Formats: sequence, structure tokens, C-alpha cells
Amino acid sequence: MTNVAIRHSARVLLVDAAERLLLFRFPAPVSWRIPYFWVTPGGGVDEGESLAVAAIRELREEIGLELEPDRLGPLVAVTSGPAELGERLVEATDSFFFVQVDGHVIDTSGQEEMERGQISAYHWWSLPELAATSELITPLGLPGLLPRLIAGEVLAEPVRLPWRRPPC
Repeated sequence: MTNVAIRHSARVLLVDAAERLLLFRFPAPVSWRIPYFWVTPGGGVDEGESLAVAAIRELREEIGLELEPDRLGPLVAVTSGPAELGERLVEATDSFFFVQVDGHVIDTSGQEEMERGQISAYHWWSLPELAATSELITPLGLPGLLPRLIAGEVLAEPVRLPWRRPPC
């Protein structure tokens, strides 16, 4: 039996003043039979790092956004399942924070080499675009969750979102 690595990631549902969500386009694993999928900013939690500190670091590296950890507030969603990271299969748990900003000019100069090689685009998605798209957006369930968060709903605990699944 092969040991499957565990990977925790801290991700951010980053929404601007126009109520648009920032997403990155990544290439999909070959087995998915689609060319790419969209994912929120964020990434792996380093050893000894809290989820909040990892989320803040990832925003700084990926888009040049400097935030204080108290801007994140509590976790709003969690999802988990198997993921392909290159040639490795991992059991991933993605934890999501929600942050609203007036606006932000994306600065990718702090991205790691892997991110520069994988992220092929970014886009600020409106709620109608998210609800209508046939493209794979992860985590699943965002069109139902985002309007609640934007409206200011305080969640008693993080929402459990379905894990991404490859198209058949």
C-alpha cells in the first residue's frame, strides 16, 4: 500500500468592491479531459505555519496584496479529497477565508517558479458569471456561498463544500 501525502492549504475568497471573486486558471490533470480549471488564491501551509499566516503569505506572493492576519476573520469553508500535484497523489484539505477589498492591482512578481509556470490567467468573476459558467471552478459550491458572505452573513462554523471532481 502506498502512503498518500497529506496536504493542507490556506485559500482566500477575495472579493472586490464590485462583488467579483478573483480566480486563477491552472492546467487540469490529463485524466480530467479538460484543459484547465479555476481556483482561488492560496496554497500549501508550511510546517509550523498557521492557516491565517499561510493565507496572508500566499496573497503577498501570488498577487502582491499585503494584509494583516486579523483581516481574514474566521474560516468560512473547508473542502477535502484526493488531488494530483504533478506526479504525486495527495489527500488535500483546503481551508478558505473570506476577504473583501476595495480593489487591487494584481502584482505577480512575487510568485514562485511553479506558480509562474502553472497560472496561465487570472480573472475577477462576477456572481452571474460564476453561476452561468460551464468551466470548472473550485471549490464547488461557490455560487451558493459567496452571496451569503458578501451580504455579511456570519457563519457559525465553516461550510463543508463538495470536493472538486474531474469532468467525465
